[in-house]
Order: sequence, then C-alpha cells, then structure tokens
Amino acid sequence: MIKNENSDRSDREAKVLAQHVCMSSLKARRVIDQIRGRSYEETLMILELMPYRASYPILNLVYSAAANASHNMGLNKADLFISKAEVNRGAIVKKLRPRARGRSYLIKKTTCHIKIFLKEKSKI
Repeated sequence: MIKNENSDRSDREAKVLAQHVCMSSLKARRVIDQIRGRSYEETLMILELMPYRASYPILNLVYSAAANASHNMGLNKADLFISKAEVNRGAIVKKLRPRARGRSYLIKKTTCHIKIFLKEKSKI
C-alpha cells in the first residue's frame, strides 16, 4: 500500500510512504543507505543496476515521489535530491506449516515501511 503525503509549498518537499512491503527491514536499509543524499537521476541509475530484490520497490517509490513533486508542487525533476530516506520495521505475519507427526512449524514473514523525502536543490 502506498500513501502519498505532500507538505505545504513553503517547505518544497515531496514525501512517499510504502507500508507492509514484504521484505526484511535490514535488506531494504542496505539499498536505502546507498541512495540517501543523492540526486534523482543518480538514484535512478544506482537502483536500476543494483542486484538486490529490494531495489525494485524502492525504485517505484522514487518514481512516485518525483511524480508527486512535479505534478502537485510544480518542481523540476532534474533539481530533486533525496533529502531523507527511512526504513522501519512493520508487522510480522505468522503462518503455521504442517510438519511430521501432527506437529507444526512457525514461519515468520517480516514486513517493513519505507519513507522517501525528495527536496529541490537550492539555486544560489
């Protein structure tokens, strides 16, 4: 589920939030740490070439945040950079797997919440 949150025009920051992404927060954080503080175009190149499974949903989030910034706030995509990116732990989905002799085995599927903030570079 993706929620788009946009702040007022004075702040000039576009936010995007993906909740309950089916992956470990540590695996997503490994990718997020590589893109934090980089420009929009550089982020797209990095995410397209990374061999991790976590890079695909993060790439979709960056696309969504840039679309929010350009459409809702009128910002130029070439001037955007990732000001802040967070990955938090989500709920753990627990399932039971049947095992031999009537026993069961608990399977824990971890989820995470990913937030990405895009800002416009200040032109001085």
